[in-house]
Amino acid sequence: MTVKWEKTEANVGVLEVEVTSDRFKTALDDAFKKVVKNVNVPGFRKGKVPRRIFEQRFGVEALYQDAVDLVLPEAYEQAIAETGIQPVDRPSVDLVQVESGKPFVFKATVTVKPEVQLGEYKGISVEDKAFDVTDESIENEIEQVLKGHASVEVVEDGEVQNGDTVSIDFLGKVDGEAFEGGEAENFELEIGSGTFIGGFEDQLIGMKTGEERDIEVTFPEDYHVKSLQGKAATFHVVLHDVKRKVLPELNDEFVQEVSEFDTVDEYRADLKKRLEERAKQDHDRYVEDEVVKQVTANATIDLPEVMVNHEIDHQLNSFAQQLQMQQIPFDAYLEFTGTSVDELRAQFREAAEQSVRTALVLEAITAAENIQVTDEEVTAELEKVAANSGLDLDRVRQLMSVRDPNLESFKRDLASRKTIELLVQNSKLV
Repeated sequence: MTVKWEKTEANVGVLEVEVTSDRFKTALDDAFKKVVKNVNVPGFRKGKVPRRIFEQRFGVEALYQDAVDLVLPEAYEQAIAETGIQPVDRPSVDLVQVESGKPFVFKATVTVKPEVQLGEYKGISVEDKAFDVTDESIENEIEQVLKGHASVEVVEDGEVQNGDTVSIDFLGKVDGEAFEGGEAENFELEIGSGTFIGGFEDQLIGMKTGEERDIEVTFPEDYHVKSLQGKAATFHVVLHDVKRKVLPELNDEFVQEVSEFDTVDEYRADLKKRLEERAKQDHDRYVEDEVVKQVTANATIDLPEVMVNHEIDHQLNSFAQQLQMQQIPFDAYLEFTGTSVDELRAQFREAAEQSVRTALVLEAITAAENIQVTDEEVTAELEKVAANSGLDLDRVRQLMSVRDPNLESFKRDLASRKTIELLVQNSKLV
């Protein structure tokens, strides 16, 4: 087999492959064995038609497509290996010569992974940022814990306060006309959650059970329903009941109930320690992100559109799965937000481009620095996964190999992490 590769554009080239006549003859023989099983010719049992009779009746050309289907994928993969190119999409194939007794020739137009021209990636300066644990942050964390163990009581006599959950009926009108989605009964709303249009929840504060009130709001200019964008609306609201969270008291008894500690002081000290560990992790992630952003910006890449579209597909699928976990059908989300799939894809484009660009730059640095992942490092990481999942190491390998044969993707992720560690080690905080 002979192979010729020629670049025609920045990330596109033509792969010309010539398969020997002997190899194509073998493919024709294999194609006949496959096709003849389903051929009916008078005077012969099914599957027993001689090759000569078959070709007289149907012509050798009847075998060409099956022969091509047998030989082309293998020849293409071999050509990829020989040339060392890295396709990022399925090729566009043109058959140049398909004839018995002659070499089989085809051309494949292939989009390949782009070349990355690295800029400065060592000695990157990052403006330091404090991730301090303050008394206020400790108190906020304690408040969240208390809220998590709060009881809910109905407010029999009193006014709505921020943080209360109310049950309301509402009917919204624009220019005196009711609009779709602007009406509900016994709707549960937490005041201060930002669920409704700006100003709506604030105007419920001070209402009492059984009270009715008209609330004036203006839909934002970028509201998801285009027909309501920038429109003034009036909502007639009926308040049915008010529920308020009652926080437990922070004392030794509460601490003993929710933790392994005996006193509030011990609980605070442990909480402070955990927040400091989290703050260090947040600081480390911040530095990593800033270094990678700068290194990526310093590189020059001509991104193939197909790679960006593949990443948009990936992000869109992930988004749809997140909606599904919230029991929101994807089509229902599009209808509710008044968004088309094309508009949603456009929203993902910038993040997708950055994701692809970053991955390519890190991969190029990994190659430039000859960063390798050892078998011992792979095993160590798998042991961590096993420990966290409660499975044994062999089972983890087996499960991961289902989607990642030979753990190649897993190894690339480890190499990428080692590359980021190198970049951070060679950066400086200012």
